[in-house]
Formats: sequence, structure tokens, C-alpha cells
Amino acid sequence: MPLDARIATITDRIIERSRPTREPYLDRMRQLAEDGPRRAHLTCGNQAHAYAAMAGDKEALVAARAPNIGIVTAYNDMLSAHQPFETYPQKIKAAARRAGATAQVAGGVPAMCDGVTQGQVGMELSLFSRDVIALATGVALSHNTFDAALYLGVCDKIVPGLVIAAATFGYLPGLFVPAGPMVSGLPNDEKAKVRQQFAAGEVGRDKLMEAEMASYHGPGTCTFYGTANSNQMLMEFMGLHMPGASFVNPGTPLRDALTEAATERAASITALGNAYTPVCDILDEKAFVNGIVGLMATGGSTNLVIHLIAMARAAGVIVECSDFNDLSEITPLMARVYPNGLADVNHFHAAGGLQYMIGQLLDAGLMHEDVKTVAGDGMSLYRSEPELRNGSVEYRDGPTDSLNARILRPASDPFQASGGLRELRGNLGTGVMKVSSVAPERHVIEAPAAIFHSQDAVKQAFKNNELNRDVVVVVRFQGPKSNGMPELHALTPVLAVLQDRGHKVALVTDGRMSGASGKVPAAIHVAPEALDGGLIGKLDDGDLIRVDAVKGRIDVLTEGVADRPAAEPDLSANSHGVGRELFEIFRQTAGRATSGAGVVV
Repeated sequence: MPLDARIATITDRIIERSRPTREPYLDRMRQLAEDGPRRAHLTCGNQAHAYAAMAGDKEALVAARAPNIGIVTAYNDMLSAHQPFETYPQKIKAAARRAGATAQVAGGVPAMCDGVTQGQVGMELSLFSRDVIALATGVALSHNTFDAALYLGVCDKIVPGLVIAAATFGYLPGLFVPAGPMVSGLPNDEKAKVRQQFAAGEVGRDKLMEAEMASYHGPGTCTFYGTANSNQMLMEFMGLHMPGASFVNPGTPLRDALTEAATERAASITALGNAYTPVCDILDEKAFVNGIVGLMATGGSTNLVIHLIAMARAAGVIVECSDFNDLSEITPLMARVYPNGLADVNHFHAAGGLQYMIGQLLDAGLMHEDVKTVAGDGMSLYRSEPELRNGSVEYRDGPTDSLNARILRPASDPFQASGGLRELRGNLGTGVMKVSSVAPERHVIEAPAAIFHSQDAVKQAFKNNELNRDVVVVVRFQGPKSNGMPELHALTPVLAVLQDRGHKVALVTDGRMSGASGKVPAAIHVAPEALDGGLIGKLDDGDLIRVDAVKGRIDVLTEGVADRPAAEPDLSANSHGVGRELFEIFRQTAGRATSGAGVVV
């Protein structure tokens, strides 16, 4: 099937918009590549320090004929998704030796668990941790001793931070190596029901804890389709994973074999050989379009709207919110994975998963096939799925039919004709809404505003029975300049209870929601934020707000709002405690959500 003309048009406008930044970026990468393997520029003293602890690999490193692979790891055992990475370096080193290469741990990067910090002060560091991860990766790779890199990361800010760094070192080949999802536990809809019951005071904390522990119960990513699993989809759709690597469970022989295969592939695509494939050639405009199409077709995390913009800029590609909106309009929603449905990612994978989706989208002309990937030229390679034969990965044809039409449907007969995201523009600024899990009758909400400056204040008002009505809950001073743009996921149960009571309810915020944004309509990432001159900072209780996902509008209908003085809350408490002192410079210099909310790009 030839490429859909609408996909071509959107891609062409991104290419044209990016020309002033993409061309200089590629020129820099080409110059760095022409300088040759990094180790050639180190003195004998430099190299002696780099190889001092490498024991049996020293001879190969000194000879500089074998590729040396740098491992950047986000291992910690606070994150269930990252706990399996503990044993990866030794497996990678052994696989590298068998492939005639060497490997070293170049460095570690921080990796915070948003599940631990949800609703806590630490969440105010979460978004900025992406930029810290990019900076830390830069330090790791600055030793200039590597011919390729393997990036070990899975969760919310970790993969975007690693991609930003991989693009910055774009002359190096690089593969992303996942760990896979935990096996299925308590169904997500049952967990959500208990959370709502707790919010309404119907069950105690003992029942809540029991449900949470039954849901998050072992190594691997959380099984709902939030930001972590959206990241894994993205790495596959953008050609940075080995095909079929995303959703193989940890601790299985196939998982280990895929890690070894990634190592072997990294060794084979360096500038020392004949298949040189630097990251800068993979992360082009077409790859980012493919990634956005994947996000829409799967109903993925709203966080990726911010992250993809930042990742693209690191590669000289300028993506805007309108691109997401326009690609969403022409991309069919093919998957129903919680919170968009009852299934988890293991059920999705078993039903046909990413290989089925990629094949369907290619056949429909909704993805670029002519791209470079870590596996070779062409996205058709990602139709194939891995299997284990004699201890090694081999590939077979991927599924051509869905094995469960309640979870996964063909592009020709999707769950809905358009993807899961809408851009919202109006006198309140620019925002986005994830509509894939919101019932159509709730796509337009018009109601009086209730103004808050924290999610705790919202929860207290709920407990005081002050929100038992039609209401647009406005939570402002939650943007990157105010307090680091935390996720407001703790509001989901409260707002869902109000909605279930029959009220018209919506959320408007300059903060983020979550990769698990659910059934309540939420206009998020509103920019300009309140602290940056946004009209959201001038709203009062009772102002009439209209959130319209059908027309793509977000407006205050009350007259005279723009003439009011902006609210001036005391935000001094945001500047200290739990490490927030260290991030003051980040808050001062952060960009708007519409430009990726970044510090380093």
C-alpha cells in the first residue's frame, strides 16, 4: 500500500519546519563521525585509565580493532521495571565477547518511580529527572571510548532522557534494551474500583493496600498502558528496539536471548564495520511521525506529547502539538488496553501486539516503511516476531489476524476511526486531552469553575462535599515553572466518583495528568501556564468554562477575565524539601509544555 497522502503532507511540513535545525544537526553528526572511532583520539594515559579494571578485555581494547560498547544503565530495584537490569551488564559483556567485541558500563543514570511519588512532593522532581538523565548520560559517554551504546531503561522519564542523550551523541549507533512487563496480577479495573471505593470512604486502607499489592507484585513494568509501556511501544515503532522486544516478560529465556541479540547487533553496526547505523540516521522526521502514529493507534500516554517534542528537538526535528492532533485524526484506534479497556499489556501482546499493529498500519499506508532502524532498513522488519531456537533469537512472520477482537482490531475496522488525542486551543491557551477512554457524551463539558492551587486542596474540598455538582475543576500553578509540572494522578479517583454520581465533570490544569489518564475529560498541559502569564492564572470560582474535545476548544466564557489581575499565590514552599532546592535553576529555565517543557533542549 502506498503511503497515505495525509501522512506524507504532515511529514513534509515537519521536514520543512525542521530544515533550519535538522541540517546543522546532521552536519555536526557527520563531522563527528568522520573523526573516526572515539578511542583513536585518546592518549596512552587516557586509555590506561579507561581499561585499568577490564582484566581479560585489555588486549582487545588496546588493539582498538574490536568494537567497544558503552552500557548506560538506569538500574535500581526501587523500580520493578528496572530491577531485572541488575544482571544485564554481565550478560551483555559475555555476549559482546562472543561477538568479538567488548563492553563496559559507561555510567548509571537516576530513575525515579512515579508510582512511589504519585501525590507526593517527590513528584515535583519527576519531569526534570528526564533532563537529569540526559545530562548524566552525556557524562557517561563523554569518556569518548565507545563505538556504540546500549541504553537500559524502561519507565516514564528514563527512556525520553536516554533518547535525548542518544540523539545528542547521534554519531554513535545505539540500541534500547527493555526488560519487559511483569506477569498479570489483579485486573486493573478491579484495582481502580477499590481506589474509587477508598476515595468515597466505602473501604478502608487495608483493602486498598491489598488491591495495590496484588496489582504491583513482581519484576517488570506495571501492566497497564501508561507511560512506561507507551515508551516501549515507541522504541519499537521508531526502530530503536530489536523487533518484538518490548513486551516479553522478565526472567524468561527469550528475554535473555533478545538482550544478547541486541548486543550482537550493536557490535555489528559500528563505524568499524560495513553496516554503520548511527542514531542520527534513525531519528529523522519519518521516525517521529511513525512514533506519533503508534501513540495514537494504541491510545498511549499523554506524557509522550511532551516527551516526543523534546526528543525530536534533540535530533533537530521540530514537532508541534498540531502534528499530534492531525495525525490523531487520521490514525485508527486499534487497541483497548487499560485505562482504555480492561486488558493489560500481556493480554495485548498475546492478542498479536505490536507486530500485528505495525503490519496493519504499514498495509494501510499509515506508517513510513522507508526508514532506517537498528535491525536494518525498513519498518517491515518489525512485522516479524522473535522466537527461541537452540538458545538464539530467530524471527518468524508476525500475526496477520487479531486473536482477541475485544483488545486488538484491524486498521480497517478499528475501535474508533481516529486516535486517542485532541489538541485544544482557545482563550485559555493550548492544551491536550486524551479522549480514547472518555465516553463520547463527555467530550463536551460546560460548567462553573472551582479553582485550586494543589491536588490536596481538591481532595479536601471533595471530602467536605463542596464539589457535589457540575464542575470544571481548575488546578493551576502546576506547570514546569511553578513546581516542576507534577502528575495529578491522585485526582483521578475523586473526579471519577463525582462523574459516577451523574455530574458533568472536567479537569483543566497547567500540570500533567498521567500515562493512566482515565475516563474523566481532562484538559492538561495548558500553556502558557499560570506563572508564565496564562489566562488560567486569572480565573475565579464560578467562571463558566467550556472544554470541547469535538471542536478542539478550551475557553472561559465569562467576560472580562483578561482584565483581572493574575493570582499571586505563595509558591515559596515549592522551593525546598525532598531535593527541590537543587532544582531551582530548572524551574527558572524550563520551557513551555508546547515546546517539550525541557531544560536541556
